[in-house]
This record gives sequence, C-alpha cells and structure tokens, in this order.
Amino acid sequence: MLFNSKSFVLFISVVFILFWVLPSRNLKARNLLLLTASYYFYACWDPRFLLILLFSTLLNYMAGRIIAHAQPYRKYWFWAAISFNIGFLCFFKYNDFFVQSFSLFIADLGISVNLTTLKVILPVGISFYTFHGLSYIIDVYRKDIPAEKNIVDYAVFTGFFPLLVAGPIERATHLLPQLKTPKVFNYTQAVDGLRQILWGLFKKVVIADSCAVYADMIFDQSADYSGSTLLLGVLLFAFQIYGDFSGYSDIAIGTARLFGISLLKNFSFPYFSRDIAEFWRRWHISLTTWFRDYLYIPLGGSRVGNLKKIRNIFLVFIISGMWHGSDWTFIVWGALNALFFLPLQLTGNNR
Repeated sequence: MLFNSKSFVLFISVVFILFWVLPSRNLKARNLLLLTASYYFYACWDPRFLLILLFSTLLNYMAGRIIAHAQPYRKYWFWAAISFNIGFLCFFKYNDFFVQSFSLFIADLGISVNLTTLKVILPVGISFYTFHGLSYIIDVYRKDIPAEKNIVDYAVFTGFFPLLVAGPIERATHLLPQLKTPKVFNYTQAVDGLRQILWGLFKKVVIADSCAVYADMIFDQSADYSGSTLLLGVLLFAFQIYGDFSGYSDIAIGTARLFGISLLKNFSFPYFSRDIAEFWRRWHISLTTWFRDYLYIPLGGSRVGNLKKIRNIFLVFIISGMWHGSDWTFIVWGALNALFFLPLQLTGNNR
C-alpha cells in the first residue's frame, strides 16, 4: 500500500475515524487499533513480511526485559541481542551481496567455485524497524529508558505504520511516552497534519516522479547525450531523491499528527547547507543522529586522536552507505563522503 494511492487514503480515513471515536481514556484500545492498522498496512506489501516484523518485535521486547533484570550477565545478553539484530538484518539485506562479491573475488584469482545465492526477498522497511529495535536495546542497557512492560505499546513503537516505509527512525525515549499519554482531538494539529501530507504528496508526485522520468531517460542512454545534458540529469536526480525521500517523510510526520503523535524531524533544507558537514546535519536527520549517538560517540567521536577520528568517520559513512543499499556503489559513496568530511573535522571546522 503506497502513501500516494487511493487505498491509503481510504485506509487512513477509516483508522482516523475509529481512533478518535474511541474514548481518550482508553489508551489500550487506541494503541491496539494502531497496532492492528500497522500490521494490516504492512501485510498489504506481503503477508510473509509480517512474520519477520513480529519475530523482530518479540525478540527485542524480550531482550529488553531480560537486560533490565539480568544483572550478572547483563552485558552478555546485551551483546547477544545486538548481534542477533545485526545478523538478522545482514541475512536479509546483504547475504546475496556478500556471496556474489566473494564469488567474483575468487573467480578473479582463477579459482572456479559454484556458490549459489539464496535469492532472499528483502522485507520492506526492515532497516527501519531493526534500527528501532537496536536503539531501544541500547537505551535500556544504558538505563536511559526502562524496559517496556506493555507488549502492545512496544509493538506500536516498532511497527507504527507511517514509519515503516521510509522513516523517520524513531527513538523509544521520544515515541513510547507519547503512546502512554491520553490524547484529545486537536483540530489545528489535524489540519497541520493534512497540510504536511499534501505537501509531501506534492514533493513525491509532482516533483520527484516528474524529475525521475527525465533523469532515468538521460542516464539510461548516457552515451547519446552531451556533458551539459548529463549535468542536467544530475540536477534532476538531486531534486528527485530529495522530493521522493523528504516527501515520504512529510507524509509520515503528517499522518502521525492526525493521531496526536509527533515524529522526529527528518529534513531541514539540506541543499542550502554551507558545507558537507552541515548537509549531513540537515539530510535524513533521524538517521545521521542515530549513527552519531549509537556508533560515532561510543567509538570516541571527535574526542580522540586524529587516526581514531579518521577511523570513526570512515566507519560511520561506510556503514551508512551499506544501510542505504547492498552494492559496492553505496560503499564507495560512503567512503567518498568520509573523504569530503575529513578536512572539516580534522581542522576543527565542523561547527
């Protein structure tokens, strides 16, 4: 079910009416409705994906409870949960990529091997809800948030339907408290939500999809066009990816507002940035801050020597590249961004 489809309009209309018909004091019923709607929305993509989402949700819910109470072996349970989540994501997203890359590497050495890929289908949104689970486990381990006791509330946090397609990547510290707060219908907030949904649809349908037609045409036949036309293709593609991604984020944030829920801001005029560092503080904010808080800072951040700074920056950007896609082009893209970022960081101008 796509955000820019008639079926989504009907779906969101029904859920919106049912949500506000239920009494505000009945939080359990409202959250159960959101969970049912979220699972129906996800199952519309492929019912098999729902089993994977359920497994991930139950795994992290139980892990959080165990980590909160297993004092003697707390660290071991924590690393087991982290490893399982990363392994789970790698299996579905990177298994075929690693097998194919290894096969090509061995073939280049003159060794004949017959490795077959599993042709694993990538579940929609697995990167997003896996990162939800990882941040929750880390926050519980750090004692930034208590382990969630209500399985329905935790399941809504993990699989809230506006977040499943393209984020933002939420934090348990931000979303879970909102699910426990009674909500009264706010007309102004609902109108703001609808306005943001329409703005997101404009970005996606009018800008991104229109630019995609010409960008695809130029790059599919790049040998037939001049350098100036290829440059035009680059500019069109820049507007396409921004309109597509930020459009989906606006739709998600606006949809959540209809239910009195505030999601994290994801874009802040990134193409008006003064340098690459500021760009990454404005583009896909929920992802860049996730990597900052859960990877870059734990590695020492910028409070270490230059060699470790370089290591940390390359790790963050290469892993970010792999998060975006399972291909060597994304790894190269991450490495290039790290190279562009390094001079600002090493000279102390990342401010």
